[in-house]
Amino acid sequence: MEEPHKKIIIFDDDEDILSICSYILEEKGWEVHTFTDCNNIVDKVLPVLPDVILMDNWIPDAGGIVATQTLKKSEELKHIPVIYFSANSDIQLLASHAGAQTYLAKPFDLEDLERVISNVLTTHSN
Repeated sequence: MEEPHKKIIIFDDDEDILSICSYILEEKGWEVHTFTDCNNIVDKVLPVLPDVILMDNWIPDAGGIVATQTLKKSEELKHIPVIYFSANSDIQLLASHAGAQTYLAKPFDLEDLERVISNVLTTHSN
């Protein structure tokens, strides 16, 4: 029996990052959904119910912190781990303020991306 595709949503307004991350993750067998803004975030995430969410700090309009906090207030969505990513030097603070599970500093390389995703899935599934 085939393992069902793992699903990920990436929120970033940088099309280059979206296309690179999508390409890499699809190669690894992920089903990737991308959004360039976080407006009505619950309506975007609910139909997909991803295994993990990558959240950019500077996502329009409300920003990653508000977007993540909104997800964490939702009964249906609060269990989904959020990986916060940003070029901001205070990323650790931002991520914890947002309620994200972990973070990834930009610029990151693809090994970092894969490592952070697999870590969050391992810790989260137990």
